[in-house]
Amino acid sequence: MKQFILTSLAIILSFTAFAQEQAAPSFSLEEAVAYALENNYKAINANKDIIDAQKQKWETIAGGLPQIEGAVSYQNQLKQPVSLIPAEFFGGEPGTFTPIIFGQQQTASATATLKQQIFDGSYIVGVQASKAFISYSANNKEKTDLEVRKAVVEAYGNVLLAKESVAIFEKNRETLDKNLYETKKIFENGLGDEESVDQLQITLSSVENQLRNARRLEKLTLQMLNLVMGLDITTPTLLKEDLDQLTQKEMDLRLLDQELTMENNVDYKLAYNLNEQRFFELKLAKSRALPTLNAFINYGSTAFSQNFDFFNGDQQWFDSSILGFDLSIPIFSSFKRSATTARAKIALDKAKNQLEEAKENIRLQLENAKSEYLFSIEQYDTSKANLALAERIEQKNQIKYFEGLASSFELRQAQTQLYSAQQEYLQSMVGVINKKTELETIINN
Repeated sequence: MKQFILTSLAIILSFTAFAQEQAAPSFSLEEAVAYALENNYKAINANKDIIDAQKQKWETIAGGLPQIEGAVSYQNQLKQPVSLIPAEFFGGEPGTFTPIIFGQQQTASATATLKQQIFDGSYIVGVQASKAFISYSANNKEKTDLEVRKAVVEAYGNVLLAKESVAIFEKNRETLDKNLYETKKIFENGLGDEESVDQLQITLSSVENQLRNARRLEKLTLQMLNLVMGLDITTPTLLKEDLDQLTQKEMDLRLLDQELTMENNVDYKLAYNLNEQRFFELKLAKSRALPTLNAFINYGSTAFSQNFDFFNGDQQWFDSSILGFDLSIPIFSSFKRSATTARAKIALDKAKNQLEEAKENIRLQLENAKSEYLFSIEQYDTSKANLALAERIEQKNQIKYFEGLASSFELRQAQTQLYSAQQEYLQSMVGVINKKTELETIINN
C-alpha cells in the first residue's frame, strides 16, 4: 500500500511539473523569432495570401481550358398560342380563317455544351501576370516576416529592459531605505537636521513610484511580446537571455562592412513587382486590339407531350447537335483602346521612376542605419563609462554625507545623476539591439 501511494504521488508530481512546463514556455531571442514566424497573426495571413495567389493563378489558367456546361429546361404553356390558317385549306369558305394550335403543351429538354477558347490575347497576359502576382505575394510574405522579426526583437528587448529596471529600482530603494534609516537615527540623536530626512524621503518616494510603474511595464511588455509571438497574452513566458548578454551578442562591427545586394532588399523587390504589374497592364491594354476565337459543340435532346409524362419509357426524345465558332474582331472603339494603352504606358513609366527612387532611398536608408548602429554602440560604451562614474560619485557623496562633509542636497543630486545614468545605460543596450535589427532588415542577407 505504501509503495502504491509513493508511485501515485510521483505520477501526480510529474504531471504537475509537466503542466507547469507547458504553462511557462521559455525562449531565447532567436527561438522567439522562429516561433513568431510560425504563429504571428500577420505571418499566418501572409502565408494564406501565397496560397490564395496560387489558387488565383489556377483560376486564370482554367479559364482557357475546356469548359462543359449542362442545362435542363421544362416549359408548360398554360395558354398555348393560336395561329390562324386560311379556312379553304380545310375545305372551308375562301376569305375565312380557322384557328389552330401548333405543338404540344409541355416541353422538356436537356443539353450539354463543350466550350474551348482558341485564342484570346488577354488570357495569355493574365496567365503571365498571375505568375508575377505569386512573386509579389512571396515578397510581401518576406516583408511581413522581417517586420515580425523586428517587432519580436523590440518586444523582447523591452521585456528585458523592464526586468532590469525593476531590479535597479529595487536596489536603489534598498539603498535609500538604509540611508533614510541611518539619517533618522542621526536626527533623533540630535546630530542632524530634519531637512536631510525630508530630502531622502522625497527621493525614496520618487523611486518607489518608479518601481511600481516599472513592475506594471514589465507585465505589459511581456503581454506585448506574447501578442507579437502569437501566444495568449496571459502566458507566463520566460526569457532565456538577459539584457547585457543579448547586447554583447548583438554588437558586431563587421556588419558595417557588408555590401548591399539591391536584389535582396525586400522594398526593392516590391518596387520591382510594381513594375511587372504595370508592364502586364500595358500588354493587356494592347491585347484588347487583337481578335478572339472560341469554339463550341452542343448536344441535346428534346421531348414534347400534352401531359407531364417525360419519364415514361414510351416518351419519344429528339436529339440535336451543333458545332460552331465565335470570332470577335475589334474594329473601331472611338480611340478608347488607344487612350487606355497610352495611360498604361504612362503608369509603366511612373513605376520605372519609382523603382529608381526606391534604389536611392534604400542606399540612403543603409547609410543611415549603419550610422545609427555605430552611434548606438558608441552610446553604449559612453553610458557604461558614465554609469561607473555616477556610481563612484554617489558612493563618495554617501561617505561624505555621513561624515558631515556633504549636504543632503548634494547627496540627492548625486543619486539623481546615478538614476539617470542607470536608465541611459539600459536604453543604450536596447538601442544596440534594435539598431542592429534595422540594419539587418535593410541588408537582408
